[in-house]
Amino acid sequence: MVILNRIYTRTGDDGTTALGSGERRPKYDLRVAAYGTVDETNAVIGVARLHTSADKKIDGMLGMIQNDLFDLGADLSVPQRDGKAERLRVLATQVARLEHHIDDLNGSLAPLNSFILPGGTPAAAHLHLARTICRRAERIVVELASQPNEPVNGEAVQYLNRLSDFLFVASRAVNDNGAGDVLWVPGQNR
Repeated sequence: MVILNRIYTRTGDDGTTALGSGERRPKYDLRVAAYGTVDETNAVIGVARLHTSADKKIDGMLGMIQNDLFDLGADLSVPQRDGKAERLRVLATQVARLEHHIDDLNGSLAPLNSFILPGGTPAAAHLHLARTICRRAERIVVELASQPNEPVNGEAVQYLNRLSDFLFVASRAVNDNGAGDVLWVPGQNR
């Protein structure tokens, strides 16, 4: 259990922050950017949920995802090290659950014959925003994983990849199962 009695500690006033391992890193560190962008994704999903409360199924999925994103942030905040006790890690079962949700929602959607412009309902627009932030988080995590001595859980990358797919499908689902999608018309404004 986490207990937060005091919100400010002044320990970050020097431009550093503590990883979950206790190690201090600059606030611009790639690992800090990775879990910070995961947190940003989570926050936008929270805004999207302001518009999904009537859809208990999708709202429930988003609630589970928000909890998973805290798991993912905890995972990224503690680099994997050989010989050390493992901390909280994203698991393949969490990736598989996202795949199940994608298949469940996608089954009701008509196939696409064009790309979709972000928009439609407020829920869909916010889910598209969450998708783009999630893709940024994925790019940062992949970059982090490519760095020497910066181990990253492979399921963390997979989770972000599936999450962006889920957010795309969920945006279509909340757009009246795709009927309210805003389609891209190539060259329309030439």
